Amino acid sequence: MAALKGPRSSGAGALAVAAGILLSRLAGLVRERVFAHFLGNSDAAGAFKAALRIPNLLQNLFGEGVLSASFIPVYARLLASGELEQARRLAGVIVSLLTLAVGLLVALGTLAAPLLTDLIAPGFSAEVRRLTISLVQVVFPGVGLLVLSAWCLGVLNSHRRFFLSYVAPVLWNIVQIAALVVCGALVGGGKLAEGHLVRLLAWATVLGSACQLALQLPATLRLLGGLTPSVSLRAPGVQRVLASFAPVLVGRGVVQLSAYLDQVLASYLGPGMVAAMAYAQQLYLLPVALFGMAISAAELPAMSVAVGSDEQVHALLRARAEGALARMAFFVVPSAAAFVVLGDVVVAALYQTGRFGARDTVVVWIVLAGYAIGLLATTRGRLYASALYALHDPRTPLRYALLRVALAALGGWVLALPVRRALGWPPELGAAGLTLSAGLAAWLEYLLLAAAVQRRIGRLGPAATATGRAWAAALVACGAAFLLHRLLPIHQPVVAGLIVLGAYGAVYLGAARALGLDEARGLIDRLRALLHRRS
Repeated sequence: MAALKGPRSSGAGALAVAAGILLSRLAGLVRERVFAHFLGNSDAAGAFKAALRIPNLLQNLFGEGVLSASFIPVYARLLASGELEQARRLAGVIVSLLTLAVGLLVALGTLAAPLLTDLIAPGFSAEVRRLTISLVQVVFPGVGLLVLSAWCLGVLNSHRRFFLSYVAPVLWNIVQIAALVVCGALVGGGKLAEGHLVRLLAWATVLGSACQLALQLPATLRLLGGLTPSVSLRAPGVQRVLASFAPVLVGRGVVQLSAYLDQVLASYLGPGMVAAMAYAQQLYLLPVALFGMAISAAELPAMSVAVGSDEQVHALLRARAEGALARMAFFVVPSAAAFVVLGDVVVAALYQTGRFGARDTVVVWIVLAGYAIGLLATTRGRLYASALYALHDPRTPLRYALLRVALAALGGWVLALPVRRALGWPPELGAAGLTLSAGLAAWLEYLLLAAAVQRRIGRLGPAATATGRAWAAALVACGAAFLLHRLLPIHQPVVAGLIVLGAYGAVYLGAARALGLDEARGLIDRLRALLHRRS
């Protein structure tokens, strides 16, 4: 029987990914706080958030998710087989094809900005529409640079170099923060209109994209040993990448279509609701990225290079999936519970400043609670999709993504428009209906993906018990933190957030430890060891 080959552990890789993502997401939260301070939920804020939607669609279609699912499995297997020259040729062809495709789409998108604006925000007034068009035209070119950054990520991850590619977006955020601080002061002094501020911010996104690519490119080229551009479809592995690329591209496009439809519907609720959903999404995506993307990104190369008999490969995939699911539950469950019960504390601590007031905090909290419903399903779904990609099955995730989007769009439309109007709900409840519908649809997709994976590799070990214990610990912590928040005579949002959320984390960790969760025990042991070394 052939010996099974594969990395012994992806824990270090997941930690490197999580560390990079954490830094970039923290920088993103700082950016959003500064953005909220100067622009709040204003029309200019809504225009800027809407303008980023189509370029982000292009980035996500051709960028990180698609390349991870189609390029990494083939490239990583060539590396593991010692075929370094063929791997280098494959990387050269893929980046050449990407450059040509994205260059053409960027040119077309810039010219078609008015049409695209009508597609992404048909409910905007004429004045807000004109501003959005000008912003789309500015930010579009920067997306091509971000797609090339995603190609760098694919190469770096395949070589088990995780940290650099995931920390690179810090530069993208820093450039925007600097632009907001410098130019935002002029807005506050009445020397610069909000529309001019977001235009300058749009140019800062392009500069930040260039900085993000420049940080990764030298290390990528060193690992490749040089790069020879080519568009030869006969190079080793190219046909397999392209065969996976198409269904993965459509699958990612379907997911992005869901976000696009949400924004279209939100535009009928007003530019402020578009901005509110963007603020909420920034928080919602933090645990998705830290615990869903980090673990899945580290597992994909390891899953892709496993060889041996079918029984051996499936055993390896089961072992990795079981460990990853337990880690995800330990971190994601308390995040989801906190967003629902303590969302006002979280939002106020991060955003409530300047133009962003207490009313805005409540609005974003309501929207965030809807997102939180599907948080665990979304993160776990990423892992199961990665397992299917590693098994060279991109079509099954595509089918389930189509179903998810259809149900989310239908439910979101019903709740946000006819039901809201019939019941006289305020716009924020309509926006919450959009996010709630998306969350429920995510659960259906997750259950279908889980069943598909287990049909291929066998049933996984019981994870329900660990997940149930995590929920029990989170509810205990929520109750304690909620009472503390109501009794705490502190009205400064940042101070209150540090105290309440710090207590929440401590109680959750203690309760999880008492309930026998291995992840809590291991985390406490590491913290004790760290404190012991410092003392």
